[in-house]
Amino acid sequence: MNFSAGWVFTSLLVGSVGAGFFLYGKKQARLPQLVAGIVIAIESGLVPSPVWMCVVAAGVLGALWFALRAGW
Repeated sequence: MNFSAGWVFTSLLVGSVGAGFFLYGKKQARLPQLVAGIVIAIESGLVPSPVWMCVVAAGVLGALWFALRAGW
């Protein structure tokens, strides 16, 4: 795994967004935000490239948006 400064900073930023969604989903009892937060927090440590980390997080957030628009 590449532990460059860019990867660490991106992982910290994306992981913080995931933790925020997780805490919001837990406190408000909202399953879509809870699941999205867990997925984003886990993927921030598993994806080896900062660019792909942002792409995956954006995809999860896009899926969350579509799920909420569909009435979940």
